[in-house]
Amino acid sequence: MVDLHNVGTFNADTGFKTDYLNELEKMLEKVLPNVMLKVKPNIESRIKILKRDWSIVYDMLNGKNNSSHKEDGQFKHRSFPYYD
Repeated sequence: MVDLHNVGTFNADTGFKTDYLNELEKMLEKVLPNVMLKVKPNIESRIKILKRDWSIVYDMLNGKNNSSHKEDGQFKHRSFPYYD
């Protein structure tokens, strides 16, 4: 996804343009030809989980809504070495 963002073709003001998942699938196919990852269900579900987890971590580190996420237990004792 970082490579896709750096190319700039699929960038939009609020994230990525609509067809970015198909392009991501093509990029993965080039790098990992025999894995056969597909947009639905593989990539979409992983992005959904990434967004959910990012929201939990962001809220915890910024002191907002610390108790609002039921899933935050998995992150309470984890370190985040790359968090600025």
